[in-house]
Amino acid sequence: MLTHITRATAAALLIAASTAARADWALDADASRLSFISTKNGDKAEVHYFRELSGVVTDEGEARVEVPLDSVETAIQIRNTRMREFLFETGEYPELVVSAVVDPAVLETAGHRTQDVELTVSMHGSSKRYAVPLTVVHAADGSLAVSTLEPLVVDAADFDLGAGIAKLQELAGLASISTAVPVSVQLVFRQD
Repeated sequence: MLTHITRATAAALLIAASTAARADWALDADASRLSFISTKNGDKAEVHYFRELSGVVTDEGEARVEVPLDSVETAIQIRNTRMREFLFETGEYPELVVSAVVDPAVLETAGHRTQDVELTVSMHGSSKRYAVPLTVVHAADGSLAVSTLEPLVVDAADFDLGAGIAKLQELAGLASISTAVPVSVQLVFRQD
């Protein structure tokens, strides 16, 4: 009887462990950041970020990160408002979505690795694909940290943001605002 109970317990533990190993990974928004650099008047660079992020990586390797564009943070309230209204046009285009499919083995392999991943970025009614080298680290606390190995340079024209940049330049009385924008991400995922 004891052997039967022990076997049943062992089987239940194996099933539970198998289920946990195949759980989805949810984005820890407090530990994650998507930031970008704007350059104005040729040489004045400033770092901005989004206060809100959400996302998931399924155990099949399907990844999706959603960014409410109203959460843009530039450290200047009027600039935040102008970016929402004139650049991102958040009333019509409220979010940025990044999606990818990653090798599920990356999610299960301990340690540190770099992998080229094809990301699809959807924003402002347009989508663009980018091949991006990402660093994936399984941390000691069981989380999965994903970051860009180097900034991804996004051209505002790819998302029809040129008119918005021109409007921001006019409102701020600037000689120029660069349309090439370096973007970096540091994302932390934890298993559900």
